[in-house]
Amino acid sequence: MTKPDVCTTPGYSFRQRTNSDVEGCELVLEVGDTVGGRALRRWAEIALQALEERRHEINTLNVFPVPDGDTGTNLVLTLQSAVENIGGPVDGALTASDVSERLARGAFLGARGNSGVIVAQALRGVADAVAGHTTIDGRGLADALRRASKLVMKALSTPEEGTIVSVLEAAAEGAEKAARSTDTTVCDVTVAAADAAADALQQTPAQLDVLAEAGVVDAGGLGLVILLDCLVEITTGQRPQRRLQITRTPAPPVAASSGDRLSAPRTETQQDYEVMYVVERAEPEDIDVLRVRLDALGDSVAVVGDGAGSWSVHVHCCDPGAAVEAGLAAGSLIRIDITCFALGATNDGDCAVPSHTPAAVVPRRTPATGERAVLAVVAGHGARELFESEGASVLHVDTDFGPGRLLDAVRALPSGDVLVLPNGSLPAQDVVAVGAQARSENRNVMFLPSSSMVQGLAALAVHDPGRATVDDAFAMSEAAAAVRWGSLRVARERALTWVGQCEPGDSLGLSGHDVVVIEHDLVAAGVALLDKILAAGGELVTMLVGADAPAGLAEQLTEHLDHRHPALEVVVYRGGQRSDLLQLGVE
Repeated sequence: MTKPDVCTTPGYSFRQRTNSDVEGCELVLEVGDTVGGRALRRWAEIALQALEERRHEINTLNVFPVPDGDTGTNLVLTLQSAVENIGGPVDGALTASDVSERLARGAFLGARGNSGVIVAQALRGVADAVAGHTTIDGRGLADALRRASKLVMKALSTPEEGTIVSVLEAAAEGAEKAARSTDTTVCDVTVAAADAAADALQQTPAQLDVLAEAGVVDAGGLGLVILLDCLVEITTGQRPQRRLQITRTPAPPVAASSGDRLSAPRTETQQDYEVMYVVERAEPEDIDVLRVRLDALGDSVAVVGDGAGSWSVHVHCCDPGAAVEAGLAAGSLIRIDITCFALGATNDGDCAVPSHTPAAVVPRRTPATGERAVLAVVAGHGARELFESEGASVLHVDTDFGPGRLLDAVRALPSGDVLVLPNGSLPAQDVVAVGAQARSENRNVMFLPSSSMVQGLAALAVHDPGRATVDDAFAMSEAAAAVRWGSLRVARERALTWVGQCEPGDSLGLSGHDVVVIEHDLVAAGVALLDKILAAGGELVTMLVGADAPAGLAEQLTEHLDHRHPALEVVVYRGGQRSDLLQLGVE
């Protein structure tokens, strides 16, 4: 790279000097060829601006470790938190040590995503290396980058070649090589580090198959090169203009059709959630145990320290609750954030954004207004008509249903207050993720504990729009919880249950989600199931007949109830659901 004769960065100037021992010419800072606190502050500011300008570009390159298209956004949020934490005077009174420590602390607290955590840990390494120093010279910069690389490698359970980790390691090696010369300036070290990082970035597709297949370089690695190029601008006055050589035009982030799981083919190891939190008041040995537990739960595990007894944790997993519980076993948790990748794919190409995301980075949707609504998730046309007749807004689903469709349905409602009856349509962690995302968009959403449509009907029966939202939600939740429910199904394969082994074609009676009856005859299974559920008493039995139920099933079961429990009231509806031949509830 050709160095300029005049620095273009406001507040800085350079002079040209020649040296017979060095080819060409060098530029050195008139203030002593070092980087001080004011220069570091300026670097962070222009780096944040550069990342924001190229956020979408970085997002489109994001295919590893998950193709959620949010690396650029996460880097912006992380560095934004770092810059906001600098504070203090702007007249140069802050030293390099002061600014680097504040940058590291701010990035630690605001780290977002895998790349954000890595950058925060790299800044921690820089802060540790320059602690107590007023300025940073070339040798000090090389030491800081080496310290950053070592800390990052230590923080990751399984560092991957071809990622931001490789790019950072190359930058440290380039800086160390340049710093060996006695005449090396901070400009030389900075340029060498940035050039080495750019070369390493270009090699990432050859190191990671998923990048080669997508025809892109590593997204996080590009973000790091941008940060280093901005440091070059601070020390030389000119930012390098680089062109990436890739095999084809990067594809846009993978979007989920109809809001379901990511439409890319799912692998056995693909995780559904990104979990992040900060652990406080934990002993080092507890953190070691936490890392082992997280490695068993998922991948992309990063546990980074702030140097003051707190640790930022990042993991991709299928069970976010277990990941949080692992953290609670280690210490006190703050800043817990759970992102569902499937929901992130529905959010305008970027990953789901936490509630503290600045509106300037990702625009918020306009919050809804109006009266409270009840949204019920139902299967079957008969059930749909039934819930609509009771005043609910209905999301009619079939077997192909994901959390994104539920989030879209909540967004489509004109009401600011929404009570949702999920009716067992999604796992609990998906429901939690949808609620968190909806609330981050300024919607007052409450999910009620209805695990079946018969419980949803009971809750809807006591709904009163004239009550306060929390009171209405409590009454509806209590009504749902009072319903004991079960279902009849036919076994599709051999399986071991609580009551023995079932064979394909066997009739199964389930109480809640557990098999409690296995029979060869469907009516016999229904009779046995009813008797078991009614053993604790009951006054009303509600039956929802499925689309594939044999003719006369509900009538035969009603006849049994009339004979065995004559005081019971029985109500039968044609639900038309495909999941159960018959769903029943007892109140």
